[in-house]
Amino acid sequence: MSEAPGRLRAIHNAGLLVEFGAQRGVAVEDALAGTRIAPEDLGDAEAMIAAEQEFAIMRNLLAGCVDEPGLGLLAGMLCHPTSLGIWGFALSTSSTLRQALEIGVRYLDLSFAAGEIRAETQGPNVLILRDDSAVPPDLRRFTLERDMVAIGIVQQDLLPMRLPAIRLELELPVHPMYEAVSTLLGVSELIFDAERSALTVPASALEMPLPQANPASMRMYEEQCAEVVQRRRNRFGVSERVRELLIRRHGLAEQADIAADLNISVRTLRRRLAAEGTTFRELSSETIGLLAEELLSTGLTVESVADRLGYASVSAFGTAFRTWRGQTPGQYARENRLLLSMRGIR
Repeated sequence: MSEAPGRLRAIHNAGLLVEFGAQRGVAVEDALAGTRIAPEDLGDAEAMIAAEQEFAIMRNLLAGCVDEPGLGLLAGMLCHPTSLGIWGFALSTSSTLRQALEIGVRYLDLSFAAGEIRAETQGPNVLILRDDSAVPPDLRRFTLERDMVAIGIVQQDLLPMRLPAIRLELELPVHPMYEAVSTLLGVSELIFDAERSALTVPASALEMPLPQANPASMRMYEEQCAEVVQRRRNRFGVSERVRELLIRRHGLAEQADIAADLNISVRTLRRRLAAEGTTFRELSSETIGLLAEELLSTGLTVESVADRLGYASVSAFGTAFRTWRGQTPGQYARENRLLLSMRGIR
């Protein structure tokens, strides 16, 4: 499996999305199309994917399903602690909801969350805030729906009762489907078209003990979470730094330039990338492909994108893009515009 640039994510997120797609009639191969994730990778608990690969699965699902408000809510129903690996076990054996929340946020990349989640104490309350600025605009509704329902499902699996939540703010327009979210989370006030997405709960509610609390097991699982994160950082260290540098240079960099930025020789760079199972050419191709998708999604012409990415001709760019995405740049741009139009995104 070859990872794409971006935030690293646990493989079980892909598995849950593929399972959801299967329930909706989307074949596994269609759900994984263009992601460079093989079906057998889904069973590898140590595997890691990039956020962009997870987003690609989501787009495949939205293309294969009837995309309408509430689809993400159904996807979130699959996010139980037992389906979320050691991250879920660490939460389940925590002493209190507060401890589970702290561990969950600390190892967020091992979780279900597509957006960034953080907790803030404000007087007698705790705000669980979600930031989706790193989520592509065309996926924000789906991921917000899924993440909010998943929070409720995980909470009720940890403690089978509704929290006395105070308020749920959603960066979504009014829709009757979202009443189900407020019911699941037990909120007394639901605010639509908010400037942020946040759940407000009394701090005292987070002190409730969990029925499966086991301090010794919790420490073991938390240590395993830390070890997995560290192993993944070590495994993807040089590759990720190369990807970050390529993105910063908009894909326009030679191997010698990147080696110089890293203060190592080209030979050393090749050797380290080979040890991580990739090459500079692979990383450069993936980065340019993702940048091309992003630029085409902004409405730029194929000619402008080809020029920005340093291609000598539009045909050379088209050939490279077909290799990357399996379709021409024009086809991708038209499909993306149609998709955004159907979702009301301009």
